[in-house]
Amino acid sequence: MTPPSTLGYPTRSMNRRDFLKGAALTGLAATFKLHAGVSLMSQATNAAAGGATGCDLVAVMGGAPGVMFGNAIAEMGGLGRFVKKGQKVCIKPNIGWDRTPELAGNTNPELVAEIVRQCFQAGAAEVTVFDHCCDQWRNCYRNSGIEAAAKAAGATVVPGHEETYYREIALPRGVSLKSAKVHSAILDCDAWINVPILKNHGGAQMTIAMKNLMGIVWDRGTFHRNDLQQCIADICTLDKAPCLNVVDAYRVLKANGPRGRSEADVVTAKALFLSPDIVAVDTAATKFFGQLATMPLENVKHIAHAERLRLGTMDLNRLNVKKINL
Repeated sequence: MTPPSTLGYPTRSMNRRDFLKGAALTGLAATFKLHAGVSLMSQATNAAAGGATGCDLVAVMGGAPGVMFGNAIAEMGGLGRFVKKGQKVCIKPNIGWDRTPELAGNTNPELVAEIVRQCFQAGAAEVTVFDHCCDQWRNCYRNSGIEAAAKAAGATVVPGHEETYYREIALPRGVSLKSAKVHSAILDCDAWINVPILKNHGGAQMTIAMKNLMGIVWDRGTFHRNDLQQCIADICTLDKAPCLNVVDAYRVLKANGPRGRSEADVVTAKALFLSPDIVAVDTAATKFFGQLATMPLENVKHIAHAERLRLGTMDLNRLNVKKINL
């Protein structure tokens, strides 16, 4: 298998000027605006929210996946803010498809490996990585590069292809989805990190942080048989919510998602979004995606549904946002 660090990239890329133009992220425009004599690396806009660490959401542009995460989590106060010494941590990337990293169907393996490493540096006792794959799971784990990268960083990689791995939980706050069988790796961990890839989705319009939770449940068919957009919001009401959401936008599948057909569907954007607020991070990532392909935010209805369930905010002007250009 080709090591993640040597994987080839598509030739089409988004340069920094394009990113800054696109980084309006409609609602983040004031945060990202440059002023004479002010370094973009240090600039932030302070709004209504924000704790001692100063940031509610970080957007990074221009580096390798692991480097972008390192810069982003540093702005959040370090991963120790979310992962404590001795904890069992679960990392949930998108490993749903039998696709290589160049095709942007799954989370970037370099990013997953770096998060695993930093979990151990923060004092995690163990780190588990899994997904409930759509394609044959062994092929997905292998060809995505995630299994090898996660194991090399010290994680335990577990499967999600059998119903016995899942336990029924109630979702009393759900509107359409009132219960679901959730993987024991999520239910038994002390903290978990949601690590989706940003991409187009034929049914849900976008698959980002909220949609990635469909990979923690056994019966995804329930979502599709009912109101898909509402069910995506409903699963996010589970008590064991992710402590952090890390959106991989290094390569973005801009068409024919969620699987993609070829590298022609992929743009190398070299971006990353990070926030504990799952609604805010999906809002920011969707607006960014709108600079690469047509995608009105109102079309991604599960985001607004989640805001109504009080799972986070779509009003990015209320948040303390940091933009970093590497």
